[in-house]
Parts: sequence; C-alpha cells; structure tokens
Amino acid sequence: MKAILKILFVVMLAAVPTFASAQAYVKLNALYATVGVLNPSVEFAVSNHSSVAFDGTLSPWRSWNGKRSLFGIVLGEYRYYFKEATSGWYVSANAGMAFFNIHRFQLFEGGKLISRQNDYGKGFSVAAGVGVGWERHLGERWLVDVFLSVDNMWSWYNRYSGDGSINMHPNGHEGYLKPDPFNGSVETMPIKFGVSFGYRIMKPRTSK
Repeated sequence: MKAILKILFVVMLAAVPTFASAQAYVKLNALYATVGVLNPSVEFAVSNHSSVAFDGTLSPWRSWNGKRSLFGIVLGEYRYYFKEATSGWYVSANAGMAFFNIHRFQLFEGGKLISRQNDYGKGFSVAAGVGVGWERHLGERWLVDVFLSVDNMWSWYNRYSGDGSINMHPNGHEGYLKPDPFNGSVETMPIKFGVSFGYRIMKPRTSK
C-alpha cells in the first residue's frame, strides 16, 4: 500500500504544473445518480497517453429503508491510455480515503444482497487499488467514461447494535479481560464503478 501511495503522490505532484494548460473534463456518474448517490469528478489530460483524475462520492442518506447508508469517498487517480489521453481503453491506479456510517451488507440467503439487521459501523478507511476503463468522445465537448476499480480497503470503526449501543466485543472475543470497542478489517472490493458523462471545461493552450 505504501508503495502505491508514494508512486501515485509523486506522479500527481509532477503533473501539477501542467494542469493549467491541460485539457480538462468535469464528469458525473449517471449510474450512481439513479440511486441518489453523488459522484462528480474532474480529469486532466497531462500528456499524450496520461491523465490525472480526482473524484468524490457522497451517499447523503442517513437512513434508506430503515438502514444507515451514509458514506463519502475521496480518490486521486492516475490513468494510462493505450490510444491517447481521454480516448479508448485505459488502466489506472488510485488511492484515497473514506468515511462511513452504514449497516454492513453481505451476500447470503440465496445470493441476495441483505444487511445485518441490528449491526452497523461508523469509522473511516484508507484505500489503494487498480482499475480499467474505456472513454469515447461524443462530439467536440462531451464524452462517456465506463470504469471499474478494485481496491484494498483498510478500515477502522466502532460497531453498534440496532439500539445505538456500542458493541464492546466486535470480534466475538468476549473472553477478553478488557473490551475492545474499536474494530479493524481489510477487504478487497470494487470501490468505484459506473458510467460517467463528461463535459470539457478547459482546452489545451496552443502557441501563437
């Protein structure tokens, strides 16, 4: 994880001077929007085959069908395009942070997505991972971006029962002499996916 974070930080830092003269698109994830989750992003083409993107995700729902569904994610991403920047297939690396106040979801009971009825967590995560995607221009200013990123997420959180009381033994080790209300986990999961539509807000400068 540390190696990915360092490489991504160096790449983004080196790209900062080029942002002012880069081609840039602002985007919104249409797939997330259908369920009321906001996922705007901005992408800067910093070379013929590379871009740097920043995006945020916010689920503002404190309760959805009686379940806690509040979370936010902020990511920085480097993309390498095989054809040219902002066109065609690309691979990516990303890193970021998240906060959450949600009921945990698990795939059980006939493969259906269900939540644990009386168990939710509040905490934060750091993430790093890789992705793949495809972009296509729709005229001079518009484009569509189809993407999927899978990350390792290191999470730290308190676990609560349905009545709001903290679970003093989140890992089930009730034999411990001292209760441990702070839980930790490492999970690999899709951290972002969807179909975003983008609009060009900056055009590369041309020399006179």
